[in-house]
Amino acid sequence: PGHQDFSEDTYRTLTAADSAVMLIDGAKGVEEQTRKLFHVCRMRGIPIFTFVNKLDRFCKDPFELMQEIETALGICSYPVNWPIGAGDEFKGVYNRKLKRIELFAGSGQNKHTVNSTVHSAEQSEFPALLGSYHAEKLKEDIELLDIAGDDFDIARVLAGELTPMFFGSAMTNFGVQGFLDEFIALAPSPGPSASDKGPIAPDGDEFSGFVFKIQANMDAAHRDRIAFIKICSGTFEKGIQVNHQRTGKAIRLTQPQQFFAQERTMVEEAYAGDIIGIFDPGMFNIGDTLYAGKKEFRFEGIPMFSPEHFATVMTKNALKRKQFLKGIAQIAEEGAIQVFKRPNMGVETLTIGVVGVMQFEVLEYRMKHEYGVEIVMERLPYKAARWILSENVTKEMLGFTDTTLLVEDRLLRPVVLLTNLWILRRIEEKNKEAKFLEMAPSS
Repeated sequence: PGHQDFSEDTYRTLTAADSAVMLIDGAKGVEEQTRKLFHVCRMRGIPIFTFVNKLDRFCKDPFELMQEIETALGICSYPVNWPIGAGDEFKGVYNRKLKRIELFAGSGQNKHTVNSTVHSAEQSEFPALLGSYHAEKLKEDIELLDIAGDDFDIARVLAGELTPMFFGSAMTNFGVQGFLDEFIALAPSPGPSASDKGPIAPDGDEFSGFVFKIQANMDAAHRDRIAFIKICSGTFEKGIQVNHQRTGKAIRLTQPQQFFAQERTMVEEAYAGDIIGIFDPGMFNIGDTLYAGKKEFRFEGIPMFSPEHFATVMTKNALKRKQFLKGIAQIAEEGAIQVFKRPNMGVETLTIGVVGVMQFEVLEYRMKHEYGVEIVMERLPYKAARWILSENVTKEMLGFTDTTLLVEDRLLRPVVLLTNLWILRRIEEKNKEAKFLEMAPSS
């Protein structure tokens, strides 16, 4: 959550997830990116499992972190384990469910996996394991949680209303295995997927899935382009013939792969909930539905999120205009950037919107190294975009100020760029018949 290498892909991945792990920095608490990602999870209603990290360093009080999560995100938490001390005084965690203590055997300076020991422990045994101060503090904390805290309710967890909360140190691998064991036990199997013909059950006989991510040049030596597919129903078998709903074509899915970090593995079979990657010759778009069988349907579209950083982009060398437009188009198809242009203006200068500011550096690097085009980029002051739903969209409805800019997206839908959301409220009051959408309407 603290990283700045955000892209729309980060959000889009959550549209393919059946549940999510929310990593919280114990010292920083809920960060801005955490709020944004949580908003997408809440929109989809998927369960969230919280891991509070870096307990072997200085941290906020765990009760303060619980309150912060509830206040900032509107979700209650149930601590499955509870930290004993923090920083140099970090002793370990107490598992409330199993009534056992896992002792931390490292120091606050460790940067590698540490040994830990697990003890079944009733409260009478706390002093012998922890010393009198930490034993008394843990006893008081557990009593307070039992009396005033939320009860564990799996139905609320699966509805995304209650988050199981765990504490540990990922760098030293402490508390991670216990978290993963609980995550596997509690996280849901794939559920039905919404489509224009009703829910598609994961245990259906016929294969179906949708494209949620496209990544070009993952292997620079081969210039490949991979479409990532979330399987929603049935069984995928290597070489299966499916229908490409958007084009109406029958296609064969060959050379399917699964990815784990830098590793690639060829796949013979895959099932609902699995993610596979297939080579894309340029025919797939994000949100495409693939299905076997005769019954045509389309999964719900993947939302296009509002960018928060904008810049004008043009090629340094006018002779490379063709490569410039090709590169911008392909990177936009991947969903890494959003492209806007001003009405009645050419495409020599385009307005680019991104979710995370580092995507500008990624764009500049990829245009130079993958398409041989050096670009000139000029940052713009706008901080948000809203798609306009109105019968008649004019510049006049936005007011003649430099705080807004009227543009069109790649489907020629009107979009207003705004320097701040206070301006938006003023425009909405002035144009009550129009709607200003945070996400692009389904195309």
